[in-house]
Amino acid sequence: MSDEVLVSVDGGVAVITINRPQARNAINGTVARGIAAAVDELDERKDVSVIVLTGAGGTFSAGMDLKGFLNGDMPVVEGRGFGGLTEAPPLKPLIAAIEGYALAGGFELALACDIVVASEEARFGLPEPKRGLVAGAGGIMRLPRRVPYHVAMEIALTGDHYPASRLYELGLVNRITPAGEALDGALAMARAIAANAPLALAATKKVIVESADWPREEMFAKQGAIVNPVFGSKDAMEGAAAFAEKRAPVWKGE
Repeated sequence: MSDEVLVSVDGGVAVITINRPQARNAINGTVARGIAAAVDELDERKDVSVIVLTGAGGTFSAGMDLKGFLNGDMPVVEGRGFGGLTEAPPLKPLIAAIEGYALAGGFELALACDIVVASEEARFGLPEPKRGLVAGAGGIMRLPRRVPYHVAMEIALTGDHYPASRLYELGLVNRITPAGEALDGALAMARAIAANAPLALAATKKVIVESADWPREEMFAKQGAIVNPVFGSKDAMEGAAAFAEKRAPVWKGE
C-alpha cells in the first residue's frame, strides 16, 4: 500500500488516513487504489468493527486531483468508484472525521460514510459546476437523500462552501468538535460503536442502507434474511450470557 494512504488499527477501530497534505489530500489514482485495498482488508478482519476515514494535515480532502485528471490519472477503482469508496463503501460502519475542507469528491467521500464528525472550522461544498464538471461520485444522488430538496439544489448548483454548523443544523453532520479535534471525536464515537457485537453492527448497517427501496410487502422477509443469522450466532449467545452473568461480553464475530 502507498504511503499516501495510511492504515492503523486499535481496539476494534481502524483509521484510514489520506496522506497527501501537500495537495490538500486531493484524490489521485494511487490514493483511490489504496483506499479500496484498505477497505477490502478491513472488511475481512475480525479484529475490526468500525472504520474511520480522515485526512492528514488539517484537511479532509479537496476532491479529485485536477492536475492528475488533466494527465489522465483517474481516481476511480472499477467496482468501487471514486476514491475507491463511493460506489461500494465498506460493509462495516464508516465514520468521516473532517477537518478543513471536504470539497467536491472530498464531500462525496463524506456522503458515502455512515456518520460524520466535523471540526467547527470544516467547510463542505460541491464546486464541480464552477470547473465545468458534475458531482458524479454520488454527491448529487446522495445529497437529496440527506438534506431537504431545495437545500440540496442550492448546495449542488451554487458550488459554494458551507460551514459545518449549517450541515449540522440540517442533520448531515452528527457532531461538531473544536478545531483540531474531529479525529478524537470520531474515535470516541467509533469506540462506543465497536463495543457492540460486530455481526450485529454489519447487519444493522446493511438493513438501514438497503431497506429504503424495499417494497412494503417484502420488507420483513428481506430484513429476516439479513438479521436471522445474527440471532443464531455465537455472539448472540455470548451477549445473552454476559447480560445474565453481569459481565462485559467478549465478541468473536461468529
